[in-house]
Amino acid sequence: MDAGRNHDLESLRKQITALGPWFHNLEIRGIQTAPDHFLGDYPRFKWEGFRHIIPEDLEGRSVLDVGCNAGFYSLEMKRRNAGRVVGIDADPHYLKQARFAAAESGLDVEFRQMSVYDVGKLNEKFDLVIFMGVLYHLRHPLLALDLLYEHVVKDQMLFQCLQRGDERIPDLQENYDFSEWAIFDRPDYPKLFFVEERYASDPTNWFIPNKPAMEAMLRSSGFTIEANPEREVYLCRRGERHYAVEPPPHL
Repeated sequence: MDAGRNHDLESLRKQITALGPWFHNLEIRGIQTAPDHFLGDYPRFKWEGFRHIIPEDLEGRSVLDVGCNAGFYSLEMKRRNAGRVVGIDADPHYLKQARFAAAESGLDVEFRQMSVYDVGKLNEKFDLVIFMGVLYHLRHPLLALDLLYEHVVKDQMLFQCLQRGDERIPDLQENYDFSEWAIFDRPDYPKLFFVEERYASDPTNWFIPNKPAMEAMLRSSGFTIEANPEREVYLCRRGERHYAVEPPPHL
């Protein structure tokens, strides 16, 4: 019996290795997919800091995981009794990992190869949309937020984005005269840092906001920030769009 179990685990280990490299460190039947991750036990250690803001029992609610990678959050939502769970990612490599992890875990999650810019094609709104660690990889970050608001967020969005720069939230006026220059020199003014080449050796790190900019972008796109349980992580609710924002086109 032990020999057969050991053989099965060795076979599983080989399959996990063949599907590598993994960015999500998942535990599949006791075997970690990325035990040497440079961030540690990622994203589990991150999840432990804000898991309390998501109900333990999602009561059959629908969930969309945008940029799902190997499916860590999709699987966690299914474990919390979510009903329909859909994970999308533009990278077929990650989707192979996600489908494998779901099958080995016995969890019914649907995974599709799809860009965030294509979410309108889902023709469905979800009770909870997860949008973690994606925005700074996008050439068109505000468009992505507008499309999520328009097409798929029915109620709440769990959001995270890499941030750099000043974290103080400034007290700003609604309007400034054209002659005003000094406000833009303030470290706490909302800023998006543009990365022309690479940051952290990744050529897809395009825009990195400071905290004031990230919160302003969420509000401008129509999201009300309900909780900021830890750095960079927000639980948002669908609210009202900024009066100057036009609905995005159907892409």
